[in-house]
Amino acid sequence: MKELRLSGSGGQGLITAGIILAEAAIAEGKEAVQSQSYGPEARGGASKAEVIISDKFIYHPKVVSPGVVLAMTQQAADKYSADLVEGGLLIIDTDLVPNPPQGKKIISVPITRLSTEKLGRDLFANIIALGLLVKVTGVVTIETIKKAVAHRVPPHTVDKNMEALMIGYQSIQ
Repeated sequence: MKELRLSGSGGQGLITAGIILAEAAIAEGKEAVQSQSYGPEARGGASKAEVIISDKFIYHPKVVSPGVVLAMTQQAADKYSADLVEGGLLIIDTDLVPNPPQGKKIISVPITRLSTEKLGRDLFANIIALGLLVKVTGVVTIETIKKAVAHRVPPHTVDKNMEALMIGYQSIQ
């Protein structure tokens, strides 16, 4: 069973990314549960999406001890990485998390900068992060996540989102 937490601030699209990830897992015949929470602010407040993926029935639908935490802001890294399991993985946006928590296994990628530089807007940072997450965890295949992204995003943005997904997937070896 994999417990994943995608965190940042409202408006970064992490809840959408969590939904897409859960849908991809279900498409592969796995069990998946997705939950979300965000602050009272529509944009800018703390936000997180949690996904549990398993080959067996999931009895408890809340993430208790995530094995992977994606933090797209400093506030998210500080708040949501504390209960990362020992040996778990913290994935951070290099530019938006300048002071990563100590004592964690960290993958640092300039996710938002890649979105702006390669796609012209930060709008696609969530899908870049999703591609990165799929690459490092292997929880679903790249083919399945492509289908889930194409199904969930507005039709006129599919090509840009596919490009974003591959930018994230190829951002690390």
